[in-house]
Amino acid sequence: MVIVQGEDLGAWVAAQRAGWERLMPAQQYLLESLGLGPVPAGVEAGARPVGRRDAARVVNLAAARQFFEREGRLRVPRKAVEVLPDGTEIKLGAVIDNTRRRADKLSDEQRAEWTALGMRW
Repeated sequence: MVIVQGEDLGAWVAAQRAGWERLMPAQQYLLESLGLGPVPAGVEAGARPVGRRDAARVVNLAAARQFFEREGRLRVPRKAVEVLPDGTEIKLGAVIDNTRRRADKLSDEQRAEWTALGMRW
């Protein structure tokens, strides 16, 4: 479980995805910029609970996007720490290194998200 400002991030993400049609277009855009979208058709909202790994993946991608937008690249030093706007510190260098090593375990969608940020596999 990842708690950010007292909120269970995994539960929050699941709720936002389940109620996608009730979100304003700007809210949908912001979630999509984090790699999130509505619950796919044919999948019940509660069919697969959002776990710690899914929540961490969202936060890690947000940190990578923030770094990419600032630096224009995703060459991250191994010991680099990225601080998100809410104060959460992500050891982005380690995240990048671990993601590369575990690339074979990523879904096509996850791999595409990282590739869009310029990930060198």
